[in-house]
Amino acid sequence: MTAVSRRAWVRALGSMLFALMASPAIAQGGKIDGADTAWMAVATAIVLMMTIPGLALFYAGMVRKKNVLATMAQSLAATALVSILWTAFGYSLTFTGDGAWIGSADRLLLRGIDVDSISALAKSIPEALFVLYQMTFAIITVALVAGSVADRMRFSAFMLFSALWLTFVYVPVAHWVWGGGFLGRAGLLDFAGGTVVHINAGAAGLVAALILGPRRGYGTENLAPFDLSMAVVGTGLLWVGWFGFNGGSALGANSRAAMAIAATHLAACAGALTWIAIEWWSRGKPSVLGMVSGAVAGLGTITPASGFVLPWHGIVIGIAAGAVCFYACTTVKRMYKYDDSLDVFGVHGVGGVTGTLLCGVFATAALSASPEAPLGNPGLLEGNPGQVLIQIYGIAVTLVWSGVVTAVLLKAVGALMPLRASHEEEREGLDISFHGEALQ
Repeated sequence: MTAVSRRAWVRALGSMLFALMASPAIAQGGKIDGADTAWMAVATAIVLMMTIPGLALFYAGMVRKKNVLATMAQSLAATALVSILWTAFGYSLTFTGDGAWIGSADRLLLRGIDVDSISALAKSIPEALFVLYQMTFAIITVALVAGSVADRMRFSAFMLFSALWLTFVYVPVAHWVWGGGFLGRAGLLDFAGGTVVHINAGAAGLVAALILGPRRGYGTENLAPFDLSMAVVGTGLLWVGWFGFNGGSALGANSRAAMAIAATHLAACAGALTWIAIEWWSRGKPSVLGMVSGAVAGLGTITPASGFVLPWHGIVIGIAAGAVCFYACTTVKRMYKYDDSLDVFGVHGVGGVTGTLLCGVFATAALSASPEAPLGNPGLLEGNPGQVLIQIYGIAVTLVWSGVVTAVLLKAVGALMPLRASHEEEREGLDISFHGEALQ
């Protein structure tokens, strides 16, 4: 071998050793899998679809015509704003480091992430894809809160509140549950967002509705939805997107993803049928609004348990969702006279609490970290009531933190600018008042 050849071999060996030492995929014991990456790319896309256009259509179809564009604008703006903030600091503070309360600054502005990077929390997909997937969860959680204050919150106040709420509510709770924080360490089971997404948004929505006060004319004027056909289309997009929401939370193309999708679909069906059955029996007619509300209630309620339960559990959880959320959106709402415009608390908050509790009851793969592990039931039905106590602990922490911090943030925003539209702006409509546009 010539001296030139030897030098070439040495340089090549040195380059290989450097790559091995520098590659996050090797350092963290992970390996990017093509099938997992493909599935998670699809899941990311359809979860983003849940907000735009899914939630935008769902919400816009249930407000009055003069507020349709303003309602859609909140979902669109939340998508843009949260995406930038998640990239800047949200991902790093949620999913890096080993702090019990908050993550680290290791990935601010996604520094250190290259084409070979793999997160220790998702070892078979590129870290950049994991960032984007989790970003879509943050986006829809912020957008959900807007439903409680539809028809009356100022756009400027919503934008500032959304930035603060992501920072001080969503990021900490997501870290506590999914990022290695104290709730996850305590054993809380939340497969895809019962606490992080639904209870979080529901509690914030209720507090926001109480602080802003009811819509003008609430209880005395006709505030009927403008176009329920939009809400039906939005529900369909949410329903399909939820397959990525829950199935994607398996973080790979595996059997747990399939089981989560099966349970999710059946829960949505059971929730819709239960809601319209109760409505048919109590009011004489099954409404379209009831059908879509029941379906979304079933979807939200199955979320925390979806990857831990068998398909028939999804039916049971969906039935519970339809009944409990119907009661919350009708009897409880009338009893306490709060104006949660689009029933974020009644559907997502109450559904999230119900699903998180039932996750402790029905969980079938709860004690295994492997998505391919055999199913064996350690839940309450098999003699593990301690899991339900842990679920109650997680519910309480999330409700208190989200509720209290949301109140503080709204008061802070209100000290800087008006939170809600004036009487004239609300009467004219938020489309014209805040965006200078309106449907013809």
